[in-house]
Amino acid sequence: MKKDRLLSLDVFRGITIAAMILVNDPGSWSYVYSPLLHAKWHGCTPTDLVFPFFLFMVGVAVSLGSPKEGEDRKKITYKIIKRSLYLFLIGLFLNAFPYFELSTLRIPGVLQRIGLVFLVIGLMHHYISTQTQIITSAGLLVLYWLLMTFMPVPDFGVANLEPETNFAAWFDRLFLSGHMWKYSKTWDPEGLLSTLPSIVTGLLGMFTGKLLFGTDDKLSGIVRLFVLANVIIALGLAWDMTFPINKSLWTSSFVLYTAGIAMHFFAVLYWVLDIKKYRTDFTFPFQVFGSNAITAYALSGVLATTFGVIKIGDESIQGILFNSLFNLFGDHHFASLVYALAFVAVCYVPVWVLYRRNIFIKV
Repeated sequence: MKKDRLLSLDVFRGITIAAMILVNDPGSWSYVYSPLLHAKWHGCTPTDLVFPFFLFMVGVAVSLGSPKEGEDRKKITYKIIKRSLYLFLIGLFLNAFPYFELSTLRIPGVLQRIGLVFLVIGLMHHYISTQTQIITSAGLLVLYWLLMTFMPVPDFGVANLEPETNFAAWFDRLFLSGHMWKYSKTWDPEGLLSTLPSIVTGLLGMFTGKLLFGTDDKLSGIVRLFVLANVIIALGLAWDMTFPINKSLWTSSFVLYTAGIAMHFFAVLYWVLDIKKYRTDFTFPFQVFGSNAITAYALSGVLATTFGVIKIGDESIQGILFNSLFNLFGDHHFASLVYALAFVAVCYVPVWVLYRRNIFIKV
């Protein structure tokens, strides 16, 4: 297997994208099992792990990248900037679709954050030393903690971590007023300031890749990774006592806690799939999803919006399908879950076709 095509990375990415589609697309938001919902504010549910897992894998993938022989720095920089820009623009398109009301267009988003994180960690990987990267990571987490817990919030007074009156929400309104999350409009879970600690999530993925792939003793690398994972999980839980684990704020404790779990998960997959070469039909669908992850995510966004806005009579396609499932099973929550699973299967078909044709769309 090529070094830049790790089965464990594809499978991990595929599991994460499938989970992301699953939690984003229930039959009805009124009927969702609690593990498939984000924590209401502080705390962490299985759903809260999905996005940091993906950013973590962006870092792992970046660690595998190395300049081609004779490739100059300007060309490397151009490639990184171009890919970041494409991710950002695809994210804007998904936010705008289908009405394209630019005056109220939400600027932040999942792909936008992925693009920004990739831009920063990609340049750091190629231009600064690992030691400087580690110092920068620690500095960003501490800086964000200080800003969020000690910096007075203009117009609101003392520092706080409430949804609308925390420093990150104020900072985002300063630059993004009228272009934030439609469910709040006063703060955004993928806002500007909280992108700073999310960069560290990507960097921790990059350090993981360097730790695993930078040595010929793979077993030793995996053992060290397990130890590191436990240490940063413990640090995250300790920090949680003063700076609570919170996905919407992307707190420093959230970064450490979720990255530690991701390290454990990836280490197991790497050992089983790439070291021991264990193969099973169970992993194949996730390998397919992971090989065209951004395509699958973008497709799911377009389909979900289309199903929600196209009406047959007075009801949307999504509503008709969900009610049909409820009539079949007689349980709202189970019908909503079945709808989400079916939606994941629908999104799987086109990426499976691409995989069979050996087409891997790189943004």
